Amino acid sequence: MVRRYILVGMLGARKNPKRRATRLRDPERTRERLLQAASREIYRSGFQSAGLDTILATAGVTKGALYYHFKSKEALGYAVIEEVIGPDNRGTWVRPLQSGKDPIDTLIGIVQGISVRPEAIRGGCRLNNLAQEMSPLDAGFRKRLAIVFRGWREAVASVLREGQTHGRVRRDVEPTDAAGLLIAMVEGYGSLAKNAQDPKVMKAGIRDIVDWLKSLRPPGNRKRA
Repeated sequence: MVRRYILVGMLGARKNPKRRATRLRDPERTRERLLQAASREIYRSGFQSAGLDTILATAGVTKGALYYHFKSKEALGYAVIEEVIGPDNRGTWVRPLQSGKDPIDTLIGIVQGISVRPEAIRGGCRLNNLAQEMSPLDAGFRKRLAIVFRGWREAVASVLREGQTHGRVRRDVEPTDAAGLLIAMVEGYGSLAKNAQDPKVMKAGIRDIVDWLKSLRPPGNRKRA
């Protein structure tokens, strides 16, 4: 009888591989919930004011689970940069640039897609918010944020440089400088709009950035939308 129960139990385990896989994936899902909850709380309150209790309640996990995955609040913040903010920036800027045929057209499309919804204006840019708050205070934040900014700048510079070889970007444009100026304009207008709490500021900024991007084309190509 004992042997029969053992065999039935073994067969039941074999029949439910998904249940076992779900158990194995639980720590991964817990970590992801913590990252997303921390990202939202940091965006809402800033890193220094972000409450761990709020993050735990939003994620639906215990403090023990938090410290199982992240040894400190700072480590959680670093992971938000590396695994949430960085990938979001690459998804918005880098991947479209890698697949676009014309760099100016692609950049204009990205800029025109910047959200001007009231909630986006109210909260500002996640990347810039953390840079403004934490870069003067913590080298770990500063280095990780610099990696995101550098990747963004290099991606834009790379496509501008390639565009020059195909006659789509003016030869006198210095790609790295132009990429840095683009980022400064995007983040600067975002900060102005956040301070004013007015989407119209960002809309005007988008128009100005688009006009500047068009000016990077050789004179014969500037009529293109």
